[in-house]
Amino acid sequence: MALHFSSACLCSLSQMRGQKMRAVAGESSVTFNSEEDKVKLGGSDLKVTKLGIGAWSWGDTSYWNNFEWDDKKLKAAKTAFDASIDCGITFIDTAEVYGSRFSFGAINSETLLGRFIKERKEKDPEVEVAVATKFAALPWRLGRQSVLAALKDSLARMELSSVDLYQLHWPGIWGNEGYIDGLGDAVEQGLVKAVGVSNYSEKRLRDAYEQLKRRGIPLASNQVNYSLIYRLPEQNGVKAACDELGVTLIAYSPIAQGALTGKYTPENPPTGPRGQIYTPEFLTKLQPLINRIKEIGESYNKTSTQVVLNWLIAQENVVPIPGAKNAEQAKEFGGALGWRLTQQEIDQLRSLASELKPVTGFPVEKL
Repeated sequence: MALHFSSACLCSLSQMRGQKMRAVAGESSVTFNSEEDKVKLGGSDLKVTKLGIGAWSWGDTSYWNNFEWDDKKLKAAKTAFDASIDCGITFIDTAEVYGSRFSFGAINSETLLGRFIKERKEKDPEVEVAVATKFAALPWRLGRQSVLAALKDSLARMELSSVDLYQLHWPGIWGNEGYIDGLGDAVEQGLVKAVGVSNYSEKRLRDAYEQLKRRGIPLASNQVNYSLIYRLPEQNGVKAACDELGVTLIAYSPIAQGALTGKYTPENPPTGPRGQIYTPEFLTKLQPLINRIKEIGESYNKTSTQVVLNWLIAQENVVPIPGAKNAEQAKEFGGALGWRLTQQEIDQLRSLASELKPVTGFPVEKL
């Protein structure tokens, strides 16, 4: 039987860091410790919350936010950050390209995250945020020094002396061994606690793992597109390799960019570039799965979003990082923790999802 944790209760109680927290669902309650609700990333010593927050949309005007960024969206992003921390979700993932001029953004997501952390620490000096960011493997960037230079630029934007996790955002067209060397150098220079990759195939993952292993440095994670309706990591060997090697799979787009929340219908598809992926035709075929997700959620007093995030967490060795644009979304994500779907429900959702044609993924996965 699952216990339902009210977001307001969970958020307020989680501020009692280091103390045991009691989450209430009607007459049911459970006691848990904030440290116990964290997982180690791979073989590293870095512990993060079982669910993180993605900051791709913060400052972005090329894919998210209907190509606009204003004070209202800025304030909403700030409330998303604060609500996440209040709920005990302290693992935040960004990247140097998010919101950057290179990607035609309005303001760099790293800059915003650094600002939010600074403002939060002024009110609560003891708050701890696990920051993850990523290196863009652009064709003109060559060698290990390019990784260190980009990392130092990221640190300057966030006004931090180090980050918890530094990742290669995608495999380079060339020079990947040099990039991996740069990750190792960053660890040895104390600029990062752990290192990972993103959008890496099974072979590239194994190569990166072995290269770092020779220096005694664990590969902590591989961040890939993974959701109930995008299960390529299960089919191409990436998930199995992560499990075998002890590398944590960080799942981006875990709610399929909103498609699995039930928010969108054939009559109301998403706007912008997402509308080219989640078309009315696809959303029509998706409805039986959406309906079953909703039914399961109602039986647990959970939302569809919380159900699909819980499904991912139940796959083990997976840390989902849904994107939060506002406080309401951030609070909702917290409700995916502290309970578990039955194996029968997990299998049934997988079976229904298997009847759908896979959606389009990020092209660099096939590099």
